[in-house]
Amino acid sequence: MWSAQDVARDQVRRQANGLDLAAVAEKVAEAAVRERETGEQLRRGGSFSEFQTDPERLAAIWAAKHVEWRRVRGLMAQAGWGAYEPERDTEGSTWAQEREERREGALAARAAFEARRREAADELRAELWLSATPGRLIRAVADRAGLGPAQVLAQLAERVVVGEDGTVSVPPFTPSR
Repeated sequence: MWSAQDVARDQVRRQANGLDLAAVAEKVAEAAVRERETGEQLRRGGSFSEFQTDPERLAAIWAAKHVEWRRVRGLMAQAGWGAYEPERDTEGSTWAQEREERREGALAARAAFEARRREAADELRAELWLSATPGRLIRAVADRAGLGPAQVLAQLAERVVVGEDGTVSVPPFTPSR
């Protein structure tokens, strides 16, 4: 769900909090080394020591971290900050807010999906084979109502009443759209 840039921006924003310009410069240098190492390792097809299943994604994340650390260093130098404060970084704050909105949207979509899945679990889909006489009767009722036979049977099933003694009945009704 998260792009390499999203991951890098989030991690840098958290890790940079409170760091001075010298410490940020060290992080830029470290990210440059890691970007180069992961890129070389990827080109050689070797394995990574990190607990990462996708070497291409790891290389992309380190490249994005390098870009983000350089952005933070430039911002601090330009603004003359003694230490990085995420809430003062308007661009970083905008990205963080957008990430949070996407996360909330994804969580809401997942909750809606789960609700539909739970509801669907209560649904019953059945294939019904009727003998000729009841089949003709259902088709005739469906034709008069302008419905399909399955729709008439669904309306019939929705009106089923089970008595205390276990008897099943359907009160008279007129199928409708």
